Amino acid sequence: MGAGQQRHLLPCISGLPGSGEMFEVYMHPEQLALEPGETQLINCSTSCAQPDVSGLETTLSKTLIAQGTQWKQYMVSNASQDTIIHCYVTCSGKQKLKSLNVNVFYRPKQVLLKLQPPWVAVGESFTIECCVPTVAPLKSLTLTLLRGKEAMYNKTFRMMTPDPQEATVTHNVTAHKEDGRHNFSCRADLDLRSHGGGLISRISEPQMLKVYEPIPDNQMVVIITVVSVLLFLFVTSILLCFAFGQHWRLRRMGTYGVQGA
Repeated sequence: MGAGQQRHLLPCISGLPGSGEMFEVYMHPEQLALEPGETQLINCSTSCAQPDVSGLETTLSKTLIAQGTQWKQYMVSNASQDTIIHCYVTCSGKQKLKSLNVNVFYRPKQVLLKLQPPWVAVGESFTIECCVPTVAPLKSLTLTLLRGKEAMYNKTFRMMTPDPQEATVTHNVTAHKEDGRHNFSCRADLDLRSHGGGLISRISEPQMLKVYEPIPDNQMVVIITVVSVLLFLFVTSILLCFAFGQHWRLRRMGTYGVQGA
């Protein structure tokens, strides 16, 4: 949630025990997914009526925004890797912690599609390749290859590394005549709902495949035969022209023979 989308988070309080022997600590949100450089409001509260001390322990940049007797609200920012935030409360000399997992993600900003070859005959195979240059966490990513609105193939990545990296999927397909009437595209879905985020989707620019009918064998035989006949006629005409030229030259030399001295 960016700074422009932040809403005031009300303290989370349930019950006001008369002593510090039993109390609870609460955090809101309970899970958090952040992009690098994004800010987020975090609320830390307790059921202790008069806490001795309370606060937020984190490696992120934090700013106290508002507070009451039983709650404090912070703005955190500058997350660059997965981390844990702790809300601590001491009540009547006893301390309790509540922890929040922060998952840093990189949304799929580019989805690149490639058809190879771009021209293909019916019945021959072609390759669809989809690439997302930088994305994380990869374990939350699914790439889906689409023909029109139909899902042809999808791949969900299971790698656990949190670092941003390239994600690629390749699929071989046999070309059909109707493939030339559809757009091909690739959709990247980064599902962060289990990490306190949402579903982020991005789709590639659509591409068309050029599909042509292969020439039947019998038609190829006819074409080869016709070309062979035409070539024979061309060569024959050249030879006849040469022969007639020689004959005409000999006749002319015979008519204008060399006269005696």
